[in-house]
Amino acid sequence: MKAAGILITLAASAIAFAACDFRERPAAMDAGGPVIPSVAGYADSERILFIHTEASDPKVAELLTTMMRSPVLVVPALAETPDAVRATVYVFANGVQPRGNRGPFGYQPDVFDAPPDTPAYSPLRTVHIVTWKDPARARLLTSASEVRQAEAAGEATIERPGAVVNMPFLTWPGGGER
Repeated sequence: MKAAGILITLAASAIAFAACDFRERPAAMDAGGPVIPSVAGYADSERILFIHTEASDPKVAELLTTMMRSPVLVVPALAETPDAVRATVYVFANGVQPRGNRGPFGYQPDVFDAPPDTPAYSPLRTVHIVTWKDPARARLLTSASEVRQAEAAGEATIERPGAVVNMPFLTWPGGGER
């Protein structure tokens, strides 16, 4: 009789725990837990997928949260990390507006240097904002070297506002699940 009482108490506790746990979960869930939406971008002229998880700047975190409909946390300490442990992401403020995936300002997807499997890879990315001087002459750029060439040719400017975003890759040239 005591064993039956203990089992009933354990079962009731488990049901209460499960109900409480369910209410605490984010809306986007699958069998394995929360689903963070992936974003398409480019690295080394190939399409990649990545996620945004944290940003050093509150306005950047808010922009990415709105864009992805998934929370991006504000972690100011990311901006205090040494340059040597960060890579670069190029975000476009104007220019090409492709169908489908776009960057946070509504233009072409982000371009990354240093994908995984390269010595300089880091999920921490210093944000560089690319602005075409003549948006009518903008073209799709798919590698960091193309972005730097456009700047060197005087076609685009690159602003470095100091924001750092944690942007781990899910797929990349030569690796990751496709």
